[in-house]
Formats: sequence, structure tokens, C-alpha cells
Amino acid sequence: MARLHLKRKKFEIPDRYVLLILSGVCVLLMLITYFTNVISRPLSTFASYVVVPFENGLNKVGSAFETRISELQSLKDVVSQNEALQEQVDQLKIENNQLAEDRYELSELRSLYGLSDQFSEYETVGARVIGKDPGNWFSVFLIDKGTDDGLAVDMNVISGSGLVGIITEVGPNWATVRSCIDDASNVSGMVLSSSDTLMVNGSLKLMESGEISFSQLSDESDKVGVGDEIVTSNISNKYLPGLTIGYISSIDTDANNLTKSGTLTPAVDFRHINIVLVIKNLKQTK
Repeated sequence: MARLHLKRKKFEIPDRYVLLILSGVCVLLMLITYFTNVISRPLSTFASYVVVPFENGLNKVGSAFETRISELQSLKDVVSQNEALQEQVDQLKIENNQLAEDRYELSELRSLYGLSDQFSEYETVGARVIGKDPGNWFSVFLIDKGTDDGLAVDMNVISGSGLVGIITEVGPNWATVRSCIDDASNVSGMVLSSSDTLMVNGSLKLMESGEISFSQLSDESDKVGVGDEIVTSNISNKYLPGLTIGYISSIDTDANNLTKSGTLTPAVDFRHINIVLVIKNLKQTK
């Protein structure tokens, strides 16, 4: 028995009808939107609850990022300016320190020039301190002049307002100076106002209070008192006469009632010595 196969015909809408239907729907929606708010109201409601807050949130986030970026840029600029200013401050500090050193050195040079004029009868040479023993005081130190410059042992060294000490060792381009405040130092001194003699004894321990001691002053020296100037005496076998050592700060009668002793304030600042003047003339003992 033959089976009949029926072929279904596929339903299709012509394209022109589809275009016509879509155009009609569009026109209808336009008319509805124009004359009513059936469509716009839900859209407006959706936009007010969803779209607008979302946009506001994005705007706030964007503004926050923009503000933060601006702050970071400003901070970067401030840091850069601060570094530049700090470099200028450091440079100005260096220049200021250099000017202070130059001013201090100029003051010392003027003092040495005054001493050079004061002792114009002597041959002198300036020298710079290049080393010292440990401690706060310039008790033993090195200078940058030696035998090549005509220096020798026992030459007197002065600075500032008076006597610093004496050369104890010398090399081709260096010399060792032992100052009058050193424990091993003993200088024959004289009271300038009365010509009374005494012995000035170095003492680093006593120097902590800014003084050194003297002894062997005759008890009969009634005219000697606090403030009198002490200079190197004529009877010293190594020190030239008339070099200021210091000024009496205290005076007492010894237990033997024959002599007096006390303290004096050195004429030189033994904490700060940078430049000295060496007197090349040696004391003539014969």
C-alpha cells in the first residue's frame, strides 16, 4: 500500500509586511509616548531609582579620585620644593660655617699681627696647629713649621694675648709645643707692677676651672693683689722676658709665712688655638 508523504509548506511573512508592521508599532509607540505617559513614567521611575543614583555615585567616585590625584600631585610638588629648599639651607649652613671660620681666623691673624708689632725686635714666623694630645686643652700640640723654616727647640710660642709655651721637639716641617698649662711646665714669672718674681706651675686639673697656679711669691710683696699681670721674668733660662702669662685671680699666704701662692687666669684661650706665632730668637743665657 503506497504511503502518502505530505510535505508541509513553511509559513513565511514577506519582508515588506514585517517592515510595515514594525513601522506601525513604532508609530504607535510614538503616539502613545506623545499623548500619554504610560511608557515614560516607568522609565523615569527606573531612572530616578537606578540610573541617577548610579550616575551620582560614579560622579562622586570620579571626584574623589580627581581630588586624591590632585592632592598627591600637590604633595609631590611640596616634597620636591622642600628637598630643593633643604639643599639651599644645607649650602647656606656650609657657607655660613666657612664665613665663621674665616672670621675667626681673621681675628686670630689680627691678634698675631698685633703681637708681631709688639715684639717687632724679634724675628717671628706664623704657624698653624695640625694636631694635639687628647683632651679639651691644648697642653701639647703640633704645628706645621719646623727646621726648614728655621725653628729650633726652646723657641717661645705666643698667641692671642700672650705666652702659649715653648718648642720641645722639632722636625723638618713640624714642631711640638708644650704649653704653659701642661703639668710638666714651670715658668719663671714676674709681677709686672712690682717686679716681684714667682713660679708659674702648669696644672691641667686646675685648668678645668680656667686657672693655673703660682707659688714662691715673697710674703713681703704687699703691693701684689688680684688682677695684677704676670709676665715672664728676666731670670728665666728659656723664656724671653715680658711675655704675658696671665692675671692673678687669687692669692694666699703659705703656712711658712714666708711665701705666697695662688692662682692666675691665663692670657691665652687654651681651648681654642689654631694659629700661633713662633719667636725665632732664643733666650741668651750668657
